[in-house]
Amino acid sequence: MRNFRNLSIFFFLYTCLCLCFHSISTVGFTDRPRQHHGPGTVVALRTKAEKHLRLLPDAPFKIALFADLHFGENAWTDWGPRQDVNSLRVMSNVLSYETPDFVVYLGDVITANNIAVQNASLYWDLAISPTRARGIPWATVFGNHDDAAFEWPIEWFSPPGIPQLRCPVANSSCPGEEKCSFRGTTRLELIKNEIKHNVLSNSKKGPKELWPSVSNYVLNLSLSEDPNSPVAFLYFLDSGGGSYPEIISSAQAEWFNSTTRTINPDSRVPEIIFWHIPSTTYKKVAPMYGIHKPCVGSINKERVAAQEAKTGIMKLLVERPSVKAVFVGHNHGLDWCCPYKQLWLCFARHTGYGGYGSWPRGSRILEITQQPFSIRSWIRMEDGHVHSEVVLTP
Repeated sequence: MRNFRNLSIFFFLYTCLCLCFHSISTVGFTDRPRQHHGPGTVVALRTKAEKHLRLLPDAPFKIALFADLHFGENAWTDWGPRQDVNSLRVMSNVLSYETPDFVVYLGDVITANNIAVQNASLYWDLAISPTRARGIPWATVFGNHDDAAFEWPIEWFSPPGIPQLRCPVANSSCPGEEKCSFRGTTRLELIKNEIKHNVLSNSKKGPKELWPSVSNYVLNLSLSEDPNSPVAFLYFLDSGGGSYPEIISSAQAEWFNSTTRTINPDSRVPEIIFWHIPSTTYKKVAPMYGIHKPCVGSINKERVAAQEAKTGIMKLLVERPSVKAVFVGHNHGLDWCCPYKQLWLCFARHTGYGGYGSWPRGSRILEITQQPFSIRSWIRMEDGHVHSEVVLTP
């Protein structure tokens, strides 16, 4: 119990230190876009939000996917915070090797069912800190663990009983210190906190009529000199889990359909889709044993854990020639991409040291070029190794 109390205080102070470091690191930098540099190079940080993502002329646009980080897992033990440190190392290594233009947090950023007090935003802030500290913009979608209800550890009920809960100290400057309960932190609270405190966040709360399904939005990737000429649309969808069923609802599918018909009626602009839990269609294309062409990847160690039902989203996707690929997380032991009709269904790579599985950690990388339009992808491992390169466009 003493270890629990001391560890809670240590981790809270450590998180505050990270947040304070972020505040200091952004002071005095100009509002200039990032440029590609080698590993370890210091770049100028943006301090203002932008209305669209910018693809520079004659340069590809690179995206790193960070999936299943699971910050805050087993937060009451010595093991848990060590895994968070390991996950920070993975992200830092990937960002140094790749210097991406954008990062997508592909769900299960935290393990909320292991976070005892309503301070999940502190763990969330820590998870995005490597990206933020480098001045790289990002976006997030929710996974099934991000707002899951707290699960009482069985060891808390052995003698001499439940340890005393240590709430954040009074008069702290860290956000969220006024809340201390087992109620947890909702999706809406998490996304509002991220947007409020981070000018580089491109995340959105999504249409109110879809709440509590929150992270439903679209981002415009355009040429820097002409924001009205999109190169691609990036769609983000909340696939549920935690506080509600693991599903992309028919209402979300209708929102996607109406949005695409409004902003891309002739399907001229390519579309790329991101959500956390794979659809049931992933089961249709999953390799049986190993990974064989036309699929590309390195691990196929478990069955696809799909959403609970079909609601029409995949039918809409396959009917649009502009949809090029769907990217998901959730299954830590899968990292393949397989074609399905005219598009590709891809898993990311398990990035965090939290969560199940002992497979080496890494990140799926996407590289988008305009003339001609193409999406190239590969996996960058924590140790720098690169594998599973695939071109996801004809």
